[in-house]
Amino acid sequence: MANVIVKNLPNSITSCNLFCGCIASYMAFQSKYEYALLFIVLGAVFDFFDGMTARLLHVSSPIGKELDSLADDITFGLAPAAIAFSLFKEVYYPEWLQPVSHLLPYTAFLIAVFSALRLAKFNLDERQSTSFIGMPTPANALFWGSLVVGEHAWLTSDTFNAIYLLILVVVMSLLLVAELPMFSLKFKDLSWGHNKISYIFLIVSIPLLIIFRLSGFAAVILWYILLSVLTRKKS
Repeated sequence: MANVIVKNLPNSITSCNLFCGCIASYMAFQSKYEYALLFIVLGAVFDFFDGMTARLLHVSSPIGKELDSLADDITFGLAPAAIAFSLFKEVYYPEWLQPVSHLLPYTAFLIAVFSALRLAKFNLDERQSTSFIGMPTPANALFWGSLVVGEHAWLTSDTFNAIYLLILVVVMSLLLVAELPMFSLKFKDLSWGHNKISYIFLIVSIPLLIIFRLSGFAAVILWYILLSVLTRKKS
């Protein structure tokens, strides 16, 4: 009995991630963005611990890898897509965009599609064992959740409109599959020399979270993208 529990523990944790992703997606479709972000964050916590648990217990399996990707595409693909979909229904549409206002919201699901492509590439790409190629799906999901929760009033004002949102959807989707090396926060040791980029990232991230509060995660993700671009030749 104990062996059965141990063997299935990592997959159970992954299933909790999937469960959180389903709730986050539902909340996003209901425009309850705070709850959507909450369950995306909870899903990210489960996503962190399922792999760690599998390694500690030495019970990794092919089904676990597949289940993990499926769960991630719901929590970090469909949920942020649902957030963008609902936001499209709230943003300002200039008069010239009115004829396609009923169609533009569906472009939000590009996020889910490109997230699936990103996860499929990650499973097969041996270059991503210590760093990433393209933006990780959890980072993209946190960006959308944090941005909409923290800046909802501005995003739904007439200073921001649907075309800007469409551009943001396309850019963030393409970043998921871009051949852009992005550093990982995995520390081999605590030395400055081996972890300089990670330390710089963390030092700047702390004031960003303090200054921007709820939208701080979005600011941190943008900083992560910028720093990856600036340091890609040195990485």
